[in-house]
Amino acid sequence: MEFKQGDRVRIEKNGTVYEGRVMPSMEGYITIKMDNGYNAGFSTDRVKITLLEGNGESTNGGENSAKESRETGEEVTKPGKKLPKVAILSTGGTIASKVDYRTGAVTSQFTADDILAAIPELKEIADFKGRVISSILSENMDVGAWEKLASAVVEEIKDGADGIIITHGTDTMMYTAAALSFMIETPVPIVLVGSQRSADRPSSDSAMNAICAARVAVSDIAEVSVVMHGTTSDDYCEIHRGTKVRKMHTSRRDAFKSINSLPIGTVDYNTGEIKTFTNYIKRGERPLKFKPGMEPKCALVKFTPDADPDILDYYIRGGYRGLVLEGTGLGHVSTKWAPLIQKATDSKIPVVVTSQCLNGRVCDRVYNTGRDMLKAGAIEGEDTLPETALVKLMWVLGQTDEYNEAISMLRENLSGEITECCFK
Repeated sequence: MEFKQGDRVRIEKNGTVYEGRVMPSMEGYITIKMDNGYNAGFSTDRVKITLLEGNGESTNGGENSAKESRETGEEVTKPGKKLPKVAILSTGGTIASKVDYRTGAVTSQFTADDILAAIPELKEIADFKGRVISSILSENMDVGAWEKLASAVVEEIKDGADGIIITHGTDTMMYTAAALSFMIETPVPIVLVGSQRSADRPSSDSAMNAICAARVAVSDIAEVSVVMHGTTSDDYCEIHRGTKVRKMHTSRRDAFKSINSLPIGTVDYNTGEIKTFTNYIKRGERPLKFKPGMEPKCALVKFTPDADPDILDYYIRGGYRGLVLEGTGLGHVSTKWAPLIQKATDSKIPVVVTSQCLNGRVCDRVYNTGRDMLKAGAIEGEDTLPETALVKLMWVLGQTDEYNEAISMLRENLSGEITECCFK
């Protein structure tokens, strides 16, 4: 019997039974993805193979709902209790490319049925509608992609979604989370989720992250957040505010951490219980507001010892509209940079100062170099993360052409990016 990719089969070999979905296989061999996530390969002439389901369709004549939903792009109605409606928007990345585990192939073309087939636990949490917004590696995200995604989020909320899940590559997820935080005031949860390890690995974090993200999407946490593993174990995920989160490790499953802030909370993987640690905006507390507009001509400049200040002149002459400086310690750059900061601000180019230390608050009033920077017109970024400061600057300059108004907005805590503190 010939088997197609996506067929579910039972394989018997030497008294042991294996079940899984047929993956791309070499001639004379069959490779399956088993329910535990492992792949197994067999020579077809040495095993007994029984077809259980044909290419995602039940062999007992069940409805071809997955195929229909894939062709129409419409949500498939599930019988049973009324559940919240959650829209899952895919932008690409490891988690989206592995959502459909039936074939083991890399694809971002998924539907609500595909996700439910891959992660059955989700069907008890919400009714899902899948929509592909883009299919790119996260390092290829740009202002246009952010605005397209934000528009799609707003459309889904207007269409009645009780929550939004965005699958995203992890490398630049914090930039996108910040962009959405500034562009959208939301009455429902908007949750970004990713995967550090692909689904064909036993240590994959994709299923757990997706389940925990779904829990947050139907909760009362009506903010933009990032939900990822809280530890290297499969115990709980952390809920990070979109403007306070940073990827802190290249490959660990608990790579994402809240900086200068506690996480909003945690999601227990086994019980689904959400515990919160900070204040947050609750579901329905504010009406939906969409404020698109991002200025791409902004730059994040990292200061290093003996760095030539002419690098700032490059951006000034290049027509850049805003600069974020990632300074040392309390937010310092060399005294030699002060005249170029002055040149930028004289040209109505805002200059925001952040710290390479990440943890802690910028204060340029302690040392002479900092005072020189402030005199030249630099703006203290407080405890805002450098990446968030860049996105905030892009958004602010997309909202106004008035320099003084932009300076005023940059000093405000607009979306939780600045930790309120009695010490400035």
